[in-house]
Amino acid sequence: MWNEPYLETCCRSALHRLWLSGASGRPGGFKDGPCLNRLADMGLAEQRGERFTVTPAGVERHAREIVRSTSPA
Repeated sequence: MWNEPYLETCCRSALHRLWLSGASGRPGGFKDGPCLNRLADMGLAEQRGERFTVTPAGVERHAREIVRSTSPA
């Protein structure tokens, strides 16, 4: 049963960029700032100062939804 909040396309993209940024994270001042805030509210990201980093829950969700969808069939 589906029990997780839906991630809009823009937030999925923001999660992927956040994952790509690794430990250095992403600043919140870009156009995806609202999505980064939304991801933080969902526990998929955390804000440290002016930067956002992906949480273990975010890494798991990325692996389940984003990496899976880009794997060759």
